[in-house]
Amino acid sequence: MEQERMDFLMELLQTPSPSSMEMQIQKRWIKEMTPYADEIRTDHAGNAIAVLNPEAEVKVLLAGHCDEIALVINRIDDHGFLHFDKMGGINPKAAVGMKVTVLGYEKTMTGVVGVNAQHHGGLKGDFGLDDLFIDCGAKSREEMEKFVQIGDLAVYKREPEIMMDRYIAGRGLDNRTGQFIVGEVLRRLSEKQLNVGVYAASTVNEETNMGGAYFAAAGIEPTMAIACDVTFATDYPGVNKNKYGDIRLDGGPVLAKGAPINRKINQLLEKAAKTLEMDVQYELTPRVTGTDADKMRLTGRGVPVSLVSLPLRYMHSPAETVSIKDMEEEIDLLVEMIATMTGNESLNPLDD
Repeated sequence: MEQERMDFLMELLQTPSPSSMEMQIQKRWIKEMTPYADEIRTDHAGNAIAVLNPEAEVKVLLAGHCDEIALVINRIDDHGFLHFDKMGGINPKAAVGMKVTVLGYEKTMTGVVGVNAQHHGGLKGDFGLDDLFIDCGAKSREEMEKFVQIGDLAVYKREPEIMMDRYIAGRGLDNRTGQFIVGEVLRRLSEKQLNVGVYAASTVNEETNMGGAYFAAAGIEPTMAIACDVTFATDYPGVNKNKYGDIRLDGGPVLAKGAPINRKINQLLEKAAKTLEMDVQYELTPRVTGTDADKMRLTGRGVPVSLVSLPLRYMHSPAETVSIKDMEEEIDLLVEMIATMTGNESLNPLDD
């Protein structure tokens, strides 16, 4: 990956973007996309949408959500310790002992997730978030309330790192990698003659309610939509591949198969992969996908959807890990598919 593009990706990964507080990362993404887009749109949900060829009748929506999981402050005790609930899929065991960045209404602060020392009994069994707290160094509720209030958010204090020149590890790769991917697809397509309109949406709130994807698709009324998210890699110790499938880093982008997925879109993706001589992997989504695709599919009169995912290890931990090669191949795949569309493709699975 070109260093300039890697630098932009790293900047996104270092920008706090908890669900419901994505404004800072959206503004940065908009700034990056503006030179390449024919049009930039936003909406009341907080989505940022870069558009190419807006006059085209056929509209292809790509959605990558920019929000990350977070902690939400629900109580400040008399000694100034912050107690919290989850904003998205926080794993209490992953939070133990972590440093966090508290995005206070008056000040951004560093804190640590405190826990009873093992010498004093430690944590017992299946503990929850209510057994943990954040220590920012305050001595009283009054001191803490000068900077933080109920409803403020915190994210893990974890910088992204490149491992062995092939993998990226850090917090919130789910799914700021997807936000990066849809932007890169649009950037590369901006140099091509297109027969379809392209709508690259950096969506909000996926980790909590997927409302951003609904707003985006309802406003655009796309002909088709592709969610670009992450999926569970199973190529590390302790994972039951018989139960969860065989998904590997460096194995290529992952296409979903199941009831929500439009077969015709998958055929277009598979044709593009064949042209590029690219390996793809598959995952099953029998009932729902658990991604933005589910909400986009049910907007308006219904939208044909597909899901292209990046394999990711250690989902919803502070050390999520992805392959740079897989990211580049997913971008190449989507660029090839969209660039070769005529605008006359039928998405009706009953058409031969």
